[in-house]
Amino acid sequence: MPLPGSKKIALLSTIAFLLIAGLLVRLHFSPDSAGFARQHLLQLLPTDATAVFFVDLDELRASPFLAKLYAWAPQPNADSEYAQFVHDTGFSYERDLKRLVVAISHHGSTTDLFAIAEGEFDRKKIAAFLNRNGKSSQQGNWNVFRLNATANEKPLSLAFLTNDRIALGDFENLSAVLSIAPGDPSQAEWNARFQRLAGTPLFAVIRQNPSMQSALTEAAPGGFHSPQLAALLAQLQWISIAGKPESDQLRVVADGECLASPTASQLHEFLQGVLVLAQNGLNDPKLRQKMNPEERQTYLEILKSADVQKIDRGEWKSVRVVLDITPHFLDMARLASLAAPPEQTSTPPEFHGKTTARAKTRTARKK
Repeated sequence: MPLPGSKKIALLSTIAFLLIAGLLVRLHFSPDSAGFARQHLLQLLPTDATAVFFVDLDELRASPFLAKLYAWAPQPNADSEYAQFVHDTGFSYERDLKRLVVAISHHGSTTDLFAIAEGEFDRKKIAAFLNRNGKSSQQGNWNVFRLNATANEKPLSLAFLTNDRIALGDFENLSAVLSIAPGDPSQAEWNARFQRLAGTPLFAVIRQNPSMQSALTEAAPGGFHSPQLAALLAQLQWISIAGKPESDQLRVVADGECLASPTASQLHEFLQGVLVLAQNGLNDPKLRQKMNPEERQTYLEILKSADVQKIDRGEWKSVRVVLDITPHFLDMARLASLAAPPEQTSTPPEFHGKTTARAKTRTARKK
């Protein structure tokens, strides 16, 4: 039975829509797409990793924030060895490195390092350079180069996975890591975190263990140590930190996950309290007289952008902190690093006044 004209148009429109949608999906998830490359790259990591770090330099290079960061960071002196390396291999990490993912695994007192780099590599030149400066052997499907360098006091090995992808690790048998069969249940746990971070060119995902707890405690900024905060962080099973450039700013998102709702509630309340105390401290009349106005305004900008959220993901409970790093903060940090002696560290604004007072008291006693 022939269809009426209106139904023919509707049917043809539906078919056209489905064809276009299928084409877009195919293009988005094609092997050549950045999303597919990123996903495939992350699947190659060992599932027993403690921490994973990822950076998409291609995306970051297009950001005004990265240009500001390069201008802020100290410029390294010219290195003749690196210049010779670039000449011999044709590879410059500033120009040719596209993506890098690093996995760190802790097994008791042993730390393992595994990394995969994607970029523009001249495979013949690099292989010739490695053969001149080391030795190679066949391990499974890969020709593995042993480097004259170490990590964690273990020799590093390198293998080409494809012409634009290199694996690097401090394992005795690198091929054993590369040959791990997919389908490990732990991979699903990592994938859930990676999918949440899709679209962010810079992130770290940490699975808690005693070694990482100690590292987080030692990394407290400005000498700030809180037993209460340390105890709450120790109860988190996962911590994710991501950075996404937005114009000339960097939006930073930190997410802590646990299975206990009371822990998430306590951490949420603690971090909200820290923000309130910091804002009150910056608005204190005495501190305002002592602080540089531009420095104070920079801290206020960050605090105003900060947001603490509690998120319920069913079994998992999360606390998320969002804040923006502005160019003013980079400028202030650079000036502070140039003005302060090497052994001094910056002090968090909420404790600035008390710390200064104690320092003056100690100085008076010495005199």
